[in-house]
Amino acid sequence: MSKRLEDFIKNNREEFDDIEPSADLWQKIEKHLPEAGVALKKREAKTFSLNFVLRVAASVIIVMGICFVFYLRHEKTGGIDYAAINPVYAKQQTQYVSLVESKRNELKAIAKTDPELYKEFSTEIAKLDSTYNKLNNDLATSPNQELVLRAMIRNLQIQTEVLNQQLNVIEQFNQTKKEQKNETKNI
Repeated sequence: MSKRLEDFIKNNREEFDDIEPSADLWQKIEKHLPEAGVALKKREAKTFSLNFVLRVAASVIIVMGICFVFYLRHEKTGGIDYAAINPVYAKQQTQYVSLVESKRNELKAIAKTDPELYKEFSTEIAKLDSTYNKLNNDLATSPNQELVLRAMIRNLQIQTEVLNQQLNVIEQFNQTKKEQKNETKNI
């Protein structure tokens, strides 16, 4: 049947071309279809301003940047499985990291009472911490990862010892203050 339709169109093509639609045809159609006119007007109203487009683009760039930073951090620190290098060292490293963190929190408690002493102590720990971070960054490319991991653990041990000494100094300093207050009260 489609073959017959095609033949009919080819044979009668001239008759189809001589009829032109009137100029007001579209207006008549719009009058009979009020919903279509409203829909067209709504589409025209939904154009986006340049300001809106720039805001959306800026938001997308910021989100992508944040994701990229997190990805890079994961590659530097989380990308290495310490347990795959040496499970015993990995366990020690985890224990020392938590111990150092708890000691640092204890040390932060003195920041309110004696900020100068805290600043001096923090400087010493920051030096050790920067060495630890450098070792951690070198771990991924090191040919002897076990040796670097041992150096990291040793650094954490030293940090723990330094923090313990600092906390002992603070405790002795506070004890001396208390004794001096007691002596002044007794006089």
